[in-house]
Amino acid sequence: MAGESVRVVYVDLLFLLNFVANYLLLLGSGRMAGAVLHRLRIALGAALGAAYAVAVFLPGFGWLTAWPCKLGSGVLMVLTAFGAGRRLLRASVLFFATSAALAGSVLGIELLGGASLTVANGVFYSHVDLRLLLLLFVLCYFILSLFFRRTGGHGRRELTELRIKLLDKEISLTALIDSGHTLTDPATNRPVIVADGSCLAKYLPPGVRAEAPIESVKRCQELGLKGARLIPYRAVGVECGMMLALRADEVNVGGEPRGSLLIALSPTPVGDGGGYQALVALSLGGQERIEPPRVWKRTEE
Repeated sequence: MAGESVRVVYVDLLFLLNFVANYLLLLGSGRMAGAVLHRLRIALGAALGAAYAVAVFLPGFGWLTAWPCKLGSGVLMVLTAFGAGRRLLRASVLFFATSAALAGSVLGIELLGGASLTVANGVFYSHVDLRLLLLLFVLCYFILSLFFRRTGGHGRRELTELRIKLLDKEISLTALIDSGHTLTDPATNRPVIVADGSCLAKYLPPGVRAEAPIESVKRCQELGLKGARLIPYRAVGVECGMMLALRADEVNVGGEPRGSLLIALSPTPVGDGGGYQALVALSLGGQERIEPPRVWKRTEE
């Protein structure tokens, strides 16, 4: 019609901008919720959100702008990124909260700068320099992470998937990457993984218990199990203690193989209710430097 302006939208740029924004929002929400982070799954969730942003502008798909569809697409993104675990609700709430905060930040920048960063329905798109816009998203991500960092149980800590092959059994746990975890094997100086003994009890032979490390080592020797030993440690309220340690045939941390390592069985829970059952050293997690509480330390000789 005469008098109407036509705006050209490039699908590739539309997808890229929304993918980056969604990825940062999902990553931040997962960190704050204390969820296990799988970068590929987060990227897939972000891609689904970006595809939704593109589909909104396709002929015949205007119904996608309805609020139930927006809500459903957001939940699907979170479900794809983090799975249907116990932290799904928290991650979903944080995702929508950070999305709203980012939208408010973008609106404020639009009002101050006079440049439009969105098109219809709040979808991110702009002809502004792409590098500048990506830098803006990253800056908003760090600001929002700083603002919301106390809303999650492990805002400054990292949870990861831990898979071990122990006594011919495949075991999967959630582990906390702990920069204060310095427990090592006295013989090899390799990091020792500390796991909640109660979580591994059903996989252990009869008579082998985390609560009785000395007796359990003797029992392992009787059964002909090699690699069982005692690991000295210190913890809050324990000046010098011993933990039963068993050698795992294979260890996989966050999808990365780490070879054969000792698994120390803690007689008490290693978690604080944050949804993890093991502690791994920062060198095994391969993550950025973090500062969780210091729990386990090797006894000084």
